[in-house]
Amino acid sequence: MYDEEDLASIREAREEWEAETLDPVLERFGEREDRFATVSNLEVDRIYTPEDVADLDYEEDLGFPGEEPFTRGPYPTMYRGRTWTMRQFAGFGTAEETNERFHYLIENGQTGLSTAFDMPSLMGLDSDDPMSLGEVGKEGVAVDTLRDMEVLFDGIDVGEVSTSFTINPSAPVIYAMYVALADQQGVPREEVRGTLQNDMLKEFIAQKEWVIPPEPSLDLVTDTIEFAVDETPKFNPISVSGYHIREAGSTAIQELAFTLADGFAYVEDCLDRGLDVDEFGPQLSFFFNSHNSIFEEVAKFRAARRIYARVMDEWYDAEDPDAKRLKFHTQTAGQSLTAQQPLNNVVRVTIQALAGVLGGTQSLHTNSYDEALALPSEQAVRVALRTQQIIADESGAADIVDPLAGSFAVESLTDETEEKAMAYIEEIREMGDGSVRDGVLAGIEEGYFHGEIQEASYEYQERVDEGEETVVGVNKYEVDQDTKPDLLHVDETTRERQLARLESVKEDRDDEAVEATLDALADAAESGENVMPYIVDAVKAYATMGEIMAVFEAQHGQYRETVGLA
Repeated sequence: MYDEEDLASIREAREEWEAETLDPVLERFGEREDRFATVSNLEVDRIYTPEDVADLDYEEDLGFPGEEPFTRGPYPTMYRGRTWTMRQFAGFGTAEETNERFHYLIENGQTGLSTAFDMPSLMGLDSDDPMSLGEVGKEGVAVDTLRDMEVLFDGIDVGEVSTSFTINPSAPVIYAMYVALADQQGVPREEVRGTLQNDMLKEFIAQKEWVIPPEPSLDLVTDTIEFAVDETPKFNPISVSGYHIREAGSTAIQELAFTLADGFAYVEDCLDRGLDVDEFGPQLSFFFNSHNSIFEEVAKFRAARRIYARVMDEWYDAEDPDAKRLKFHTQTAGQSLTAQQPLNNVVRVTIQALAGVLGGTQSLHTNSYDEALALPSEQAVRVALRTQQIIADESGAADIVDPLAGSFAVESLTDETEEKAMAYIEEIREMGDGSVRDGVLAGIEEGYFHGEIQEASYEYQERVDEGEETVVGVNKYEVDQDTKPDLLHVDETTRERQLARLESVKEDRDDEAVEATLDALADAAESGENVMPYIVDAVKAYATMGEIMAVFEAQHGQYRETVGLA
């Protein structure tokens, strides 16, 4: 972007500035003794100049919003067309309680629903399973059968709302329930909108929620993608999730690299299934974390789009721009929230949300200030939602497409992030002898990802413990008084009420019909047929979550992680 003569002049001017302006100030006052680095420990320079972006090719590396390589945004108008989807995570207790919270959020201006499930539902267990004791409705809503889904969306037209489901091992069952609910409501399947997390590779890498082993889990994911292409073309059957990789302690670069590697693994599995990349590619979505280092996060989001567009084009021969257009949801960093002085979290969340907006996110969840202590209260949820609305309507950040483009610092950080992330992706590809999918699977079995994240997490905590990394209210600016706010408490009768509904469903349903659908599902799973139509049939017969997942357990067995600590 600059010719050599201009760069030489800038270099000469910088050296003169250092000698005549900077050095006298440094000699007299010095600089803070703090680290000058991001949360991920990426060192940042004092200033950036055109020298730092001398190799940047505007058309090849930046371009314009809505055009490849999508560095400046996936759509030409971005938030001038419409703001990002404000999708606050909600779910606790029974379906009735979460339905009430859904209506509350919609009434307060939320533009998309996002569903949190309790641990038994996440693990494919019914509420009456002995393993569910003490967990029913505690960290999300309990969903055992289609009846729960009916109550959960009572008074909500699924043809009018976009709904996200944060669930993984049992994601195909929840997706089938939502499809069945749409059929009940008379909503054409092609009009159903939303996103299913359904990212099992990330589970084996970071979040550690699974039922069956990695390869059959991957088959199930591909089944949902194949089914969605044909049946629900407006629904994203997977949200490839870096969020949990970051929450496990990774750096921003590891989060980006491992997430994109997982995404490319799914692409390869779909291609091996015989699917057309230009047909399934547009329905893939991503999910990233947004942490405190605002410029690092913006650079990460911009680099993500650029890497994805280039790899989908060069490695997988995608031709449709929609198959190369990376779209992502963002959630602010739960890991950054502190139980000490929890109102400080409002500021953290605001910075992180702004980073997501400046980085061009398509939807956003802002964490509530009390989440380090409990599930969020209504007041905390409202503040979190208002944070997004103030950014959208008052800050001006939504008025300019990619407003930080051209910043020497942001462009330099974007280039550095891309380079370091691609080095990881190439390493993973080599582990699979040219296949990213095989490299990811090998990395899971060998503990590669676990070791990389563990080391990064340890180094971060060490910096916090030694005071090199400031966490306000924790290792600096502490106060003695109790700052705990009023917290949400899940009703202790939740389990009894949930078990009563489950028992009622089992009494009312046709057991022979349930058995027939489960047998058909088992036959389909054994023969290698796409299982999604059979899961839909099973949930319509009111088979339970646990009964359906037991079919896959019977065929593939339970997965046990065998790798040791790195």
